[in-house]
Amino acid sequence: MSNETFDFNAFIQESKETLLNPKSYFSTMKTSGGMTEPLIKAVIYGAIAGAILFLWSLLKLSPMTGGLLGGGLGIMILISYIIGAIIGLFIGAVILLIISSICKGSTDFESNVRVVAALMVIMPINALLAFTGHFSLYFGLIFSLAVSVYSIWMLYNALIESLKAKPETTKIVMYILIALIVIISLVGLSAQRKANQFMKEFNSSEFKEMMEKK
Repeated sequence: MSNETFDFNAFIQESKETLLNPKSYFSTMKTSGGMTEPLIKAVIYGAIAGAILFLWSLLKLSPMTGGLLGGGLGIMILISYIIGAIIGLFIGAVILLIISSICKGSTDFESNVRVVAALMVIMPINALLAFTGHFSLYFGLIFSLAVSVYSIWMLYNALIESLKAKPETTKIVMYILIALIVIISLVGLSAQRKANQFMKEFNSSEFKEMMEKK
């Protein structure tokens, strides 16, 4: 990709390479050339992820499908993912810069922005597998954790190859991140189970009768 034009064919090839062979991709990835390219990447990945979740909401296969809001919620998902991708690009770059600094890697902001933009390729994959949570919370958790761990693997390669971080320190930080992801996922699962139980009780006939008596 050049600094003046956005080559969509190159974008597709780079996305495939990032997902399938992160070590090779990040070892040759350009870490300079302006902010336009990573910004466009973030918007595209966010739009694709939002469109996929919008489709799941229309098919009522998304955990976020809302009865009263219906398709309107789907549109909001699409818009929020695009906006979220743009905001997340720069917030993520700051976070990655801190991690890279800890791992003795590059603290150049543009380099970190470009790495985060490349890592956002995981967004459509995560959205594509989001429907699994509709059928089973545990099923969804397994897929979510698998995607998260693979994302950490991609991040590890990005830090080592693109940002020139120290492998030993980076491994320790990655293990810590994986542990945090597992803990947060388990806490989220517990909260979701309680929310589902509450909704079942809320919709139960006994609860309705109790409210009618009041």
